[in-house]
Amino acid sequence: MDRAAKIYVAGHRGMVGSAIVRALRAAGHASVLTRTSAELDLRDGAATRAFLAAEQPAYVVMAAARVGGIKANSAQPYAFLYDNLVMAANVIEGARLAGVRKLLFLGSSCIYPKLAAQPIREDSLLTGPLEVTNEAYAVAKIAGIKLCDHARAQHGCDFISAMPCNLYGTGDNFSLENSHVLPAMIRKMHEAKLRGDATLKLWGTGTPLREFLHADDLAEACLMLLDRYSQAGHINVGSGEELTIRELAGLVAQAVGFTGRVEFDPSMPDGTPRKLMDVSRIRALGWKHRISMADGIRDAYAWYLANAAEARK
Repeated sequence: MDRAAKIYVAGHRGMVGSAIVRALRAAGHASVLTRTSAELDLRDGAATRAFLAAEQPAYVVMAAARVGGIKANSAQPYAFLYDNLVMAANVIEGARLAGVRKLLFLGSSCIYPKLAAQPIREDSLLTGPLEVTNEAYAVAKIAGIKLCDHARAQHGCDFISAMPCNLYGTGDNFSLENSHVLPAMIRKMHEAKLRGDATLKLWGTGTPLREFLHADDLAEACLMLLDRYSQAGHINVGSGEELTIRELAGLVAQAVGFTGRVEFDPSMPDGTPRKLMDVSRIRALGWKHRISMADGIRDAYAWYLANAAEARK
């Protein structure tokens, strides 16, 4: 990428967007454009198109999204579908009209069928039913992928899509209402430790297998893809490693210092039973994650302790 060119990062205050901004600045990119949601509501198509037309960024990274865990997705499916669908459409169309040189659209591994063969290859998309607990979010992300593909086919736009696995790290959302499994687990164990609880009960059976990636590793992958990847379709970004939710709880307990007993509530939903992505394509491009789960969880917990008031919102 041209280090002097303008790069607009949508969603720069979120965990992923902020990691990408840090990575860009560390790599010497001096002209990184950002706007808060108060300054630019990406659900407003006219405002989004006007912003991109006026600023004329050479690159756009679409990291803005309405995100949340099983509880939030299940409770607010319309909001998750509508907000993510409209934001994706507005940014992609605005970038097309503004003549953006390259756009990177970020999605999620939840785009894949609930019972996709493991590890999940990119060509598994749309081969079976989605997991119902995050179907709305997944449909919006699939639409974004297809918009990028069709913009490439019909208009010659260099728009690409990357699908990361479960993400965590600095700047994560630790709200118990709408956070993902790992930050929610960190907060619950931290608060249980402070109370001196002998036991902590977590949702589900503890048996589902999950793959996690630190947001800083994803940011490095994004810069590499903007530099070296230009194809239709999406590319998986993950660690290629998996662990059970029970094993994850053990790592979190170790990092937090919670010494009580962890119990699982099988009456609560597990979500997808297994979700490991095939990352052979991105590894063939020369990228591999660097941050181990143990180190990454310690990093996320340290940020939580230093930013507890903000993190709990």
